[in-house]
Amino acid sequence: MITKTNTAPANEAFAETSATNPIATASLAETSARRARAGQSSLEGKHASAHEARAARRSRAKSRRTGFSLIEIMAVVLIMGLLAGIVGTFVVGQINSARVSTARAQIKQIESALTFYQMDNGRFPTDEQGLDALVNRPSSGPEPRNYRAGGYLQGGAVPKDPWDNPYNYRFPGDVNRHSFDLWSLGADGQPGGDETNADIGNWSDELETAG
Repeated sequence: MITKTNTAPANEAFAETSATNPIATASLAETSARRARAGQSSLEGKHASAHEARAARRSRAKSRRTGFSLIEIMAVVLIMGLLAGIVGTFVVGQINSARVSTARAQIKQIESALTFYQMDNGRFPTDEQGLDALVNRPSSGPEPRNYRAGGYLQGGAVPKDPWDNPYNYRFPGDVNRHSFDLWSLGADGQPGGDETNADIGNWSDELETAG
């Protein structure tokens, strides 16, 4: 069995109060509105504070992920310096090796030109005539009898070695006593030496192997 509550008396009492005291009713309504606004503002403030806290946590986490400490930066600089030293040493070594190879190739080229000169003219140029005889017809004796027009080297000039020094020529040679000596003084431009400073000549073991 359902019991019905009779709210009519209360409603009638509220209506009677509203009718008899409209000022009190308005004050009560205004108070309720202020409380509602205060509650809404408090709720919005809590939401804003929570949002700011989350944003701050995300910012700190991002800084930890993307930032570098002084020690990390110093370590990177040190590694880069070591790598630069290794690469620089390797590059210099490759350049020196390439220059030595170029000198050997040029010696072979000049050696071939001297051989053709000897085939055409019956002898090699004298020390006085030198390697210039390969690009300019000698005017001093013994004069070549069948000098080739245009000379014996392309470009009309005797190349210098990779260190910008002239090649040395001697006929008859001290090493090759039945022909000629042809050599570069190497990187230091001085007789003798080791590694890239060593003389490179047409008597070297490397040239004999290449031939």
